[in-house]
Amino acid sequence: MVVMRCTSGDMGVLPGHEPHSAVLTYAPVRILSGEAERRIAVYGGLAEIENGVLTILARDAEWPQDIDLSQAQQNKEQAQQRLQEERDDLEIKNDQVLLRRALVQIEVCSFTLTQEEE
Repeated sequence: MVVMRCTSGDMGVLPGHEPHSAVLTYAPVRILSGEAERRIAVYGGLAEIENGVLTILARDAEWPQDIDLSQAQQNKEQAQQRLQEERDDLEIKNDQVLLRRALVQIEVCSFTLTQEEE
């Protein structure tokens, strides 16, 4: 099973799913196989199910091992601080995107660290 966050809400995909397409948001994509679960940080894109195959076309994606957790935490703090300041709309939107990206990175890394401890 694959669980992904779409603009219309969370969506689960099992084998045999009917054809469908959906717009993805910035969020972890969960890949479940038996008892195992992996997560990948996905930063928007499109998911398409056709002939029993799920294809994800993402703007960008990162596996947990490719994420610098300390950098993500630092980016989160900086974006939060800048969002408290008076800035123009474009700068605010950029900081909101950076904050969302950092939060997804932290969530994916935190899940992986929790799994390794068990």
